[in-house]
Amino acid sequence: MRRLRQLAARTPAGRQRYVDLLRALAICMVVLGHWAVAAIGEDATGRPTGRSALPELPWAYPLTWLAQVMPVFFLVGGYANTASLTARRAAGVDATAWLLARGARLLRPTTALLLVIAGGAALASLAGVEATLVRTVAWFATIPLWFLAAYLIVVPLTPAMHALHRRFGLLVPLVLAALVVAGDVGRALGPAGLALPNYVFGWLAVHQLGIAWRDADAGPHAARPAPPGTPDSAPPRAAPTPGGAPARRLPTSRRAGAAALLGGLAATVLLTTVGPYPMSMLNVPGERLDNAAPPSLALLTLTTAQFGLILLLRAPAERWLRRPRPWQAVIAVNSVVLTVFLWHLTAVILLVGALDAVGRLPTPPVGSAAWFAWRVPWVLMLVVVLAVLVAVFGPVEARTGRSGSTGGGGSSAGRAPGGPGRWATARTALTAAGFAAVVYALVANAETPRSAPEALGVPAPALVAYLARAGTLRLLRSGWAGRG
Repeated sequence: MRRLRQLAARTPAGRQRYVDLLRALAICMVVLGHWAVAAIGEDATGRPTGRSALPELPWAYPLTWLAQVMPVFFLVGGYANTASLTARRAAGVDATAWLLARGARLLRPTTALLLVIAGGAALASLAGVEATLVRTVAWFATIPLWFLAAYLIVVPLTPAMHALHRRFGLLVPLVLAALVVAGDVGRALGPAGLALPNYVFGWLAVHQLGIAWRDADAGPHAARPAPPGTPDSAPPRAAPTPGGAPARRLPTSRRAGAAALLGGLAATVLLTTVGPYPMSMLNVPGERLDNAAPPSLALLTLTTAQFGLILLLRAPAERWLRRPRPWQAVIAVNSVVLTVFLWHLTAVILLVGALDAVGRLPTPPVGSAAWFAWRVPWVLMLVVVLAVLVAVFGPVEARTGRSGSTGGGGSSAGRAPGGPGRWATARTALTAAGFAAVVYALVANAETPRSAPEALGVPAPALVAYLARAGTLRLLRSGWAGRG
């Protein structure tokens, strides 16, 4: 508590606390949503199984419009990444060093998860557990990594997308939305694979909206970096857009918020009733179209409505966050927010295993009174299990956040070692290759069937690729490439 009070007291006056609150709320809602719709049963051999209850609860589909908050995370990511990039550039840190520092906050907690899963799977395999069962358990535990793969594609593109925003403004997210529509048309008329680019275009469009939001908050002088020493969230100064004409900025008034909320809701209703899109914004097994995997036009219109609501709630939320206790709570959650997300399904596996081992695992039919009554103790027990996991693994993320808060400016990785001519190009290429390999590994794991015989739980080639490239990025961040 003392450290939280110290961190709260040192919060820069210009920090956008509302953005931090939105990040924390988004992840917490994802966790609670996954727990609430979990349906636990038994297979023919009596082993516990897990699935989503949504297919049996069609009346709950409209509620997924509130539960689907991953767009909020990407929106906040665009805002925060742009603020951090601008401030670090002003401090003399290049884009590659910024990316290495930004990536560390994502990769260290992920590495901890994968090492624990692989180690536990190896022990289970040596103990004689079937490789298919080992993979099934690991598959459930690593479901959150699909989101991280998408985010690790978007983050490295921030410098380029920020430059595009400075030149073309709101035209950029509109073009990305048009590409999402093209992908939707492709999967409606042909193979579902034609929409795979929407994983990039859709989340990039939401991230770009966050970039535009940051630019609007920074005011009419937002394009030029702030002087050295300015906090990440403080508004930077500006440079004119090419041709001297300012780019059209994203309106963020309450009137604009109301218009975005009503317009986004109206469009989403039309697309999911008259149009071809499903009502649910979360995955429902058996649906031909999925609004979130990959992102669809309906998800983008819902994002517009969510952004409108965010603008309407901003003023009272910011006043509330000026109080010490709420702000300390937000700081605490954000220090371990990725750990909470990565381990929340592992908590389910551990609780189900423990209850099954003592013969106390309830498996009421989905939708029954017993099933609904079980939601409350179920979630409360999961909170306890996850709290233990966060206490064990949260320090990995918390330490990374503190050491990486300068964006790399305090290490030899902060500037191109040996001068731009010698190391900058090689370091940038190695960084890009490292992120590409990490994304490949996470996608390969997600695409491997959950019944595949994997003794390590995770496909061995994917695990090796991830660890090798994550290690390379760690060395680059430490400045190893410029030594000797």
